[in-house]
Amino acid sequence: MTVLKCIAVDDEPLALRLVETFIEQTPFLELITTCDNAVEAMGVIRETKPDVLFLDINMPNLTGMELARLIQDQPGPLPKIVFTTAYNHYAIEGYKVNAVDYLLKPFSYEEFLRASSKVLQLHEEANNQFQTVTADDEFIFLKVEYQWVRISLKDICYIESLKDYVKVHLEDSQKALLSLISLKALEEKLPASKFMRVHRSFIVSLDKISAISKNSIFIDKIEITVGEQYKEAFKIVVDKWLK
Repeated sequence: MTVLKCIAVDDEPLALRLVETFIEQTPFLELITTCDNAVEAMGVIRETKPDVLFLDINMPNLTGMELARLIQDQPGPLPKIVFTTAYNHYAIEGYKVNAVDYLLKPFSYEEFLRASSKVLQLHEEANNQFQTVTADDEFIFLKVEYQWVRISLKDICYIESLKDYVKVHLEDSQKALLSLISLKALEEKLPASKFMRVHRSFIVSLDKISAISKNSIFIDKIEITVGEQYKEAFKIVVDKWLK
């Protein structure tokens, strides 16, 4: 059975204890620890890499929403976020940081279990969306609609993130393939010698790059901006090419 590692974050002791109790009652959840502030939680998340974060929003010094934004670009898999809050006007902001669900206090165990089950489903779907690629592999399987599609790595030009989906753009194909998996999850399974993350929303095939400029990559007529946090790593690759 899949077991998801969890962290609960809330500055209200009673609310934190309630979430802790709900987690303990749920067979597929395992509580790593609890935090009473988002600053402490940020360090714990980096160290323990939880699968799920039950996160209050209104907290002093650093809010839950600010923490959710900060961890979007951390290395490694991102935890799924379930917001727990007494305020209902954060739903749109929660959507922007890819929150799985939004529990409005006071919430019942039934509501908690529904949100947790949604996280479990997304986790299992992501794990089943691809076949791990090794250095010797020349293809990958992705689930596209109701079929497993075999995709040759040499045919991939670039991969684009569309929230919970990726769009795989192929050479000599007018239609991209859409699959329900995060860009980060797919990035971890692609060989680093052939593919590189150059933007929060893009992975490119290094073999398909036709030109480069100071801040952009070109794949034929498609221009992809290199994100600020990816520039240094990409510069190392370019410097090797130009030697």
